[in-house]
Amino acid sequence: MKSLERWKQKARALKAEVAALLLAVRHPAVPWYAKLLAAAVVAYALSPVDLIPDFIPVLGYLDDLILLPLGLLLVRRLIPPAVLAECREKALREAHPRKANWIAGTIIIALWAALGFLLVRWWWHRAS
Repeated sequence: MKSLERWKQKARALKAEVAALLLAVRHPAVPWYAKLLAAAVVAYALSPVDLIPDFIPVLGYLDDLILLPLGLLLVRRLIPPAVLAECREKALREAHPRKANWIAGTIIIALWAALGFLLVRWWWHRAS
């Protein structure tokens, strides 16, 4: 039972960190490249579309357990610590739940469709 509560606490912390990154994307003191990566991480976190769908056993949750924390770790290194602390504080004060973002999901689907199209095109030209 303690393990389940620990996972719930980590999930809440992850949601708070995503909310802080969303605020950091809009902060003027954050470099453009950090904003770009932070926006991608936030879009992936809020997107209803996953890299690997959750219904695939084990692998479905692996992307959420590996990709999202790695993205967060990288973005945290790019954002000035004082700015990140300010954004975290503001995110905790506001603390309103965020829903899945269908615009972000549409962008993720479009990117996957474009990648699939390019892969099929490459294969088609290679096979001919």
